[in-house]
Amino acid sequence: MPATSSPSGPDPAKAKAPARRPLDGSYRALLRIPTLPRILLAMQLARIAQSMVGVAIVLFTLQEYRSPQLAGIVTFAAVFPGLVVSPIAGALLDRHGRTRLILLDYALQLVALSLIGGLALAHALPATVLVLIAVSTSFTAILSHTGLRSLFPILVPKHLWERVNAVDSNGYVVATIVGPPLAAGLVAVLGGAAALIAIAAAFGLAAMAMIGVPDPESETVSTGSLLLDSWHGVVYWWRNRTLRALAFSITVLNVAYGIMTIALPLIVLDVLHGGELAVGLVFGLSGVSGMVSALAFGRLDSRDREWRMLVLPMFAMAPAYLLMLPVAAGATGPMIGFVLLCASWLVLGFLNGPMDIAMFTVRQRRTDPAWMGRAFAVSMGANFMGFPFGAAIGGTLAAVSLPGSVLVGFGLLLVGAVLATTMVPRTDPGPTPTPTSDRARKKSTG
Repeated sequence: MPATSSPSGPDPAKAKAPARRPLDGSYRALLRIPTLPRILLAMQLARIAQSMVGVAIVLFTLQEYRSPQLAGIVTFAAVFPGLVVSPIAGALLDRHGRTRLILLDYALQLVALSLIGGLALAHALPATVLVLIAVSTSFTAILSHTGLRSLFPILVPKHLWERVNAVDSNGYVVATIVGPPLAAGLVAVLGGAAALIAIAAAFGLAAMAMIGVPDPESETVSTGSLLLDSWHGVVYWWRNRTLRALAFSITVLNVAYGIMTIALPLIVLDVLHGGELAVGLVFGLSGVSGMVSALAFGRLDSRDREWRMLVLPMFAMAPAYLLMLPVAAGATGPMIGFVLLCASWLVLGFLNGPMDIAMFTVRQRRTDPAWMGRAFAVSMGANFMGFPFGAAIGGTLAAVSLPGSVLVGFGLLLVGAVLATTMVPRTDPGPTPTPTSDRARKKSTG
């Protein structure tokens, strides 16, 4: 009798049980998810445009108005108001779907940037009007940022979250590689106004890619009141220990980055006497190293590793940031100074890869799916709140002392790392108490 048989014959249950195939955890599996390739294409086009705006608007303002303070104010105006209304944006995303609101933002960015460029070419753009247009764009920008980030965990199976988060992170990284050098080149060749019109066209292409993409069915919790739903999103975010801790630590880190958004171009232009292309190259190098880093760490299972992947890079960022100090102080020649700037931003970009993936996945794992729109909107708004303040502070600091702006940023990075170490829970603290009853849950298809 064969060794595989038994006195009673083969077990029928075992004979019928199909072999369980392992889940496909490759990056290729993401492209087989319906509509995701189109969403990723729109995301990439828009992020390149967003990355270009961040550099072009500063160079445009410096070129047109010769004012670092105004450059900081415009950057602040383009970001801060949208962060203030992030709870309402999150409630809208949960109630009315994500794809149509993402499309709305891309369309408004197209109109606003075209308006800035057109008025500037006509010599009819007072500084006040520039700031007001920047404010208008900020109100919808949070819709696309949060809409995409909260759309991925709905569309993508959990075993592919690290992969899609790596793609998400690399969306910013690729934008950092392509956007700043391209924006700086356009400003240098065409001028700031024409460069902004060209960037507007990129938003138009992103909007075209999103047309017709349906919203996936998702679970939401609603009271029927937009304002009350928005307030509940804030309450849920505050009660969630992980999201609250990320807000404190990442906000402080982003103040440092906001400062350098204004200070770095001035270091290159005024201290090293380089051109706009050199500014774009430094920003672009950070994107190259960040892309390699995000792809490498995105292949790892981040479960139970998120805390280390978040905290350790934050501590390592501080000494990398400090490499810019002798350059800002004029203590190096142009060649050595440019090498130090490139080295600083290469390291900063590499460290950003594991930090982003850890932050994205831990937020997804520790947020109730029914609250993802509001919780992510408030969380992302709170996390990014430091950037516009940093830009506004950076404009004033840079006008007074470029080395001082670098030292302030260095100190803020250390404070952010300490806050992350002490506040972010190392393990999942369990479900967050929700402000509403589960009876309010319902399905939403947008």
